[in-house]
Amino acid sequence: MKQVPHWRLSLFYFAYFASLGALVPYWTLYLDKLGFNALQIGQLMATLAISKVVAPYLWGWVADRSGLHIRIVQITSILSVLGFLPLLWFDQFWSMIGFMLLFSFFWNASLPQFEVVTLGHLGQARFRYSQIRLWGSVGFIVAVIVLGAVFQIISVTWLPLILLGIFVAIWISSLMVPEYLRQHHPAGSIWPVLRQPAVIALLLSCFFTQASHGPYYTFFTLYLESLGYPRLSIGLLWSLGVLAEVVLFIFMHRLLQIRSAAFWFILSLLLTAVRWILMAWFSGELWLVLIIQSLHAASFGMYHAAAIHLIQDYFPNHKGRGQALYSSVSFGAGGAVGSLVAGMLWDLVSPSTTFLIAALFALVGWGIAMKVTDVTADKRV
Repeated sequence: MKQVPHWRLSLFYFAYFASLGALVPYWTLYLDKLGFNALQIGQLMATLAISKVVAPYLWGWVADRSGLHIRIVQITSILSVLGFLPLLWFDQFWSMIGFMLLFSFFWNASLPQFEVVTLGHLGQARFRYSQIRLWGSVGFIVAVIVLGAVFQIISVTWLPLILLGIFVAIWISSLMVPEYLRQHHPAGSIWPVLRQPAVIALLLSCFFTQASHGPYYTFFTLYLESLGYPRLSIGLLWSLGVLAEVVLFIFMHRLLQIRSAAFWFILSLLLTAVRWILMAWFSGELWLVLIIQSLHAASFGMYHAAAIHLIQDYFPNHKGRGQALYSSVSFGAGGAVGSLVAGMLWDLVSPSTTFLIAALFALVGWGIAMKVTDVTADKRV
């Protein structure tokens, strides 16, 4: 039985999601500090997702053709460092859009290929994926809490320099991970897989689910600040959400032995809608915000772990492109649409109405997934 490089895989996830823990909650604060309005912030945050529409699939195609998934991760990681460097000096709207697109084109490409590497090393034990992936959630928590305290003391204008250091750590950690060894055969056409109704439904559900997260990822920090929450408390609330995700990841392998990945996937979409409804109506009540953040275990943790397993099953000969498509359609296209819609609605209507529209997005995704419950549970392409 081959030995899985557990701690080296975990270290990459820790570093990668620490960058998200710095970027997602605090980049909007940085943009707000620079004087951008809600619409501009929504557009700038959408650029991070827009590059994810194209980049993961392009690099996934290269990885599937070459079989060098970890090498692609290493290349894109160092290029993301170089692409981010100009953001230390450029802070005008159009220059920021350009350089955010540049760095995120490489940054967004690395994670889907690393998922392939992790699942490849795990082999038949891939149900233990969540036990490695949870260290990414730990990295997110550490970054959010530490930076929440740090930005109580120093200005948020230090954020770009902090992020640069984290991106360097991602690249270094990628160098420690070996390629998983398998007999490589160049993959054929992916279109027969994409024409399967279950695959179409899965990807559409992922799109709507991540689009529903747009107001949360773009404005949650600013929203809580407007309600009077201090920054350290906001950081702790972000961390609570990811802590709930960690707990879910610890037990996810057992849940997958009880019911199918499709069952947990569909359940996660319904709970996501519940989360945004509660966010719309009860964000001023701390004890209810604690419950809302605990539902992150479902809206991301359960959703992501189940989706990863389903994608791996449906794309047995196109693993790199399968994971890339999942990333592109959900976190890329869905994330971009969600951020853009949130940016347009936030000041036009109200935060509460924006979160209710997010709940509607999640319910649409749930409805699509419900139509193919039996297929996604049982069918394998």
